[in-house]
Amino acid sequence: MPTLTYNDMTFTVEPRGDRWDISYALPNGSSAIVGAGLFAGLAEAEAAARALTLVKTIFPVGIKSVGPDVAHPSTIGDLKIVGPDVTHPNFIYWNKDSVSCPKQL
Repeated sequence: MPTLTYNDMTFTVEPRGDRWDISYALPNGSSAIVGAGLFAGLAEAEAAARALTLVKTIFPVGIKSVGPDVAHPSTIGDLKIVGPDVTHPNFIYWNKDSVSCPKQL
């Protein structure tokens, strides 16, 4: 039963028959299922590698940046209010596997 740590989150890949389940350990001690019945017939190492790829896709490391919606401003008298463009956010991916500050040696 491989355990993965990604972005300071702990995931467990558990076999269920010939398939694999991925669960996430929540900070309060409970767990949540990320995926169930995945990777039919794969060996443990291959399932763990694919699970890490899936986890990186589901929980990307980065920030969401929402710019101004300059195409749809609201006007109140002479005041022009430009709200956020929430329908077109940009996601800036980081090439690191964690958002935590590095530990001092």
